[in-house]
Amino acid sequence: MSSRRGAGSGFRRTVRGTLAAVAAAAVAAVTLTSPPAAQAAPPGDKDVTAVLFSWNFNSIARECTQRLGPAGYGFVQVSPPQESIQGPQWWTQYQPVSYRIQGRLGNRAEFRNMVSTCESAGVGVIVDAVINHMSAGSGTGTAGSQYTKYNYPDAPYSDGDFNDCRRDIGNNYGDRYNVQYCELVGLADLRTSKGYVQQRIADYMNDLLSLGVAGFRVDAAKHMPTEDLAAIKSRLSDPNVFWNQEVIHGAGEAVQPEEYLPNGHVQEFRYATELKRMFQAGRLADLRTFGESWGFMPGGQSGVFVDNHDTERNGSTLSYKDGSDYTLANVFMLAWPYGSPDVHSGYEFSNFDAGPPNNGNVQACYQGGWKCQHAWSEIENMVGFRNATRGQSVTNWWDNGNDAVSFSRGNRGFVAINGESSSLTRTFQTSLPSGSYCNVQNGSSVSVNGSGQVTATLGAGTALALHADARNCTGNDDGDGGAAFGVNAQTQMGQNIYVVGNLPQLGSWNPDNAVRLDPADYPVWKGEIALPAGTSFEYKYIRRTDGGGVTWESGGNRTATVPQSGTVRLNDTWRS
Repeated sequence: MSSRRGAGSGFRRTVRGTLAAVAAAAVAAVTLTSPPAAQAAPPGDKDVTAVLFSWNFNSIARECTQRLGPAGYGFVQVSPPQESIQGPQWWTQYQPVSYRIQGRLGNRAEFRNMVSTCESAGVGVIVDAVINHMSAGSGTGTAGSQYTKYNYPDAPYSDGDFNDCRRDIGNNYGDRYNVQYCELVGLADLRTSKGYVQQRIADYMNDLLSLGVAGFRVDAAKHMPTEDLAAIKSRLSDPNVFWNQEVIHGAGEAVQPEEYLPNGHVQEFRYATELKRMFQAGRLADLRTFGESWGFMPGGQSGVFVDNHDTERNGSTLSYKDGSDYTLANVFMLAWPYGSPDVHSGYEFSNFDAGPPNNGNVQACYQGGWKCQHAWSEIENMVGFRNATRGQSVTNWWDNGNDAVSFSRGNRGFVAINGESSSLTRTFQTSLPSGSYCNVQNGSSVSVNGSGQVTATLGAGTALALHADARNCTGNDDGDGGAAFGVNAQTQMGQNIYVVGNLPQLGSWNPDNAVRLDPADYPVWKGEIALPAGTSFEYKYIRRTDGGGVTWESGGNRTATVPQSGTVRLNDTWRS
């Protein structure tokens, strides 16, 4: 789960009070004279990972086939698959009691099927590996194993397999011994310097490799010496397998993320915290040099994200609750050439401990509390942008000195982001060849002239994104012009979804005159209106109750333009 920097004091109190924990994972191994060669990036030419937090194996298998593969995601990260303590809270999965693949998310056969199904869809599976510790208490595991703290017969581990320091790490992160040999939020800390422990961890990871996984996210790597992790990795059937190590940066702390680079990727937490600062309190114009010049680790070995399951709960980063700031930060991450991106996809929560709806069984996105950020059209469509612009440098940077920016990715892509509170109309300079392109942010067609220029209007909190592999918008075929709206929106009995905008045909921003959408394909609400070719308009979705109550979606006004021929088809997601 997370080290201290990822878990606030309230979290630590919760864990201590319930003998639970969010914690680390790491692996140990034999001492090496030199570290193994580290794989510097996820394998293949698609480096975006969808992190389907707490989704069960069967749901992930279906999503790989239906969405992740077609969208161009290279990988999917699954939550810890091993036997753990019982309980409904999300963090129970981070307290293992054995290495058997059986728990809330499914069993071994379901895991194997998921890996095979995802691989057939072109999506590799990354496992969140919890190897730093075991549990904080005693009981019966999710596969029936009996255990007590420091004694796990089905692992098997006994007292001598755990470090001698039996006190909590607490807040003392200036002492290396305390951080790496004492107990993270009361969890039994494995003696990863011991050859036997290293081999047991390696056996678990080798078992997962034999089932076809593509790599690992090493949870709480900070709480294990880097040489222990190198030793564990040397015992794997593929010592060069991809690792993405969780090492949270802390200024002045004894353990720093750079120490772990010889083992592979390291998650760059500063990337996420700085994105929050820039989108909420800074100036997007200052992102022009975002990356290593800000003191970040080398981009070729850095895992980046806007949020993860820890940070969305402790508030250190943006989250789905931050409206257009969150969406635009993901757009920027997928457009900007630094690091290998993780797109977090979780569920609604109103308290820190809230576990996954329906025990991780996702019957459909946007239902039952599942947020499905990886499927938001503004985010999902940027995966194709990233794949299309791979290896291209940033050119044509422009900013307004504040919160509107744009830039090209060589001659393969162009993105403009309007973080301002009002609309922006501008002629932008790109390096794209002339012709028609699809704005993958909203499905509208735009034209690039012979000088590489595109004129567009961006509503507040929206973006424009063009790339060489999206020259035509699906559905913009010949016929009467207009706009076809489609929005994923969850409702309750007595509620309906409407679209309203700045045109008379859209009610002129009066909710009483808004256009009601059809729920026949629920949770997607659909509707069409006729509009003249070339019409640009602004719009938002509202939720109305039978009693007349109106709830507006968050974020700035959305924008779209009717193409010269055909219909602009909008595939949106309700912004909570």
